[in-house]
Amino acid sequence: MNRVNLRNPMALFLLLVLLLAGGIHNSSAQGEVLPEETEYKDPFTKLWINTYGNIRISKRFIWIAETHFRFDETEETPFVGQIGQIYNRHALSYIYSKYFNVSLGGVLRVNFNTDPDSDGRNVVPEYRIWHQYQFAQPLSSIMVYHRIRIEHRWSQGFADDAEYIYRNRWRYMLRIKVPLNSTKFEPGTWYISPESELIMQSGKEVVGSALEDLRLTTTLGYVLTPRLTIAGGLMYSQGQTLENAGIFKQGFTFRAHLYYSPDFRKVRNKLPAIHLED
Repeated sequence: MNRVNLRNPMALFLLLVLLLAGGIHNSSAQGEVLPEETEYKDPFTKLWINTYGNIRISKRFIWIAETHFRFDETEETPFVGQIGQIYNRHALSYIYSKYFNVSLGGVLRVNFNTDPDSDGRNVVPEYRIWHQYQFAQPLSSIMVYHRIRIEHRWSQGFADDAEYIYRNRWRYMLRIKVPLNSTKFEPGTWYISPESELIMQSGKEVVGSALEDLRLTTTLGYVLTPRLTIAGGLMYSQGQTLENAGIFKQGFTFRAHLYYSPDFRKVRNKLPAIHLED
């Protein structure tokens, strides 16, 4: 039997995911009634407009400030029919080295009730604590990113008497950035960025639905200045519903991104540029 290298954080994370999925699968077999065959809901369309701020506050610390506007389809309008969620994600990030950083912070997500037949509340808040570990690998002119993000999540439904439920999210993302018209990322560079992210979940309410989301995305980006980049792309996602592990949701999402990295320090206090983009 091959041994798992316990000094490798990626191996530890994948081992944790396998153990988590195994434990949740066993609990599903004991109590949840699954359909005879896996069922897929019809694809749902969305639009996400995201801003990512990496604000340099010292040699070793960056303040992460993100705001996301997420729209859901309606019967009349695909992708952008109605507002679904607004995210405010913040964190303090520590630069351990040029190719590794860690972050800790919180999230306030505002959820809007998009069900036209619902008699519940129109808006409910959701709270999260998150920590992240990001690795970067240069391969010639290509950049490869490994991101491990763990979230502790308190959410509730729209019913007036809905109580908060607690879940953990275990996320791993692999992202590649390939410059198209240059050998490095500089103003005027176009790049393509395929990525995949696996999101697992656990908690008392998660009986068998360990796979919350599998996201596959391709993005086209353009570097405007050393501190400003724009990008956009299409994401396909699928995952088990919380109500029944045998029923999968799926969807297509257009995503638009704005990355900005202000740095107000004096020149003599600056470190060499590092790779921190989400």
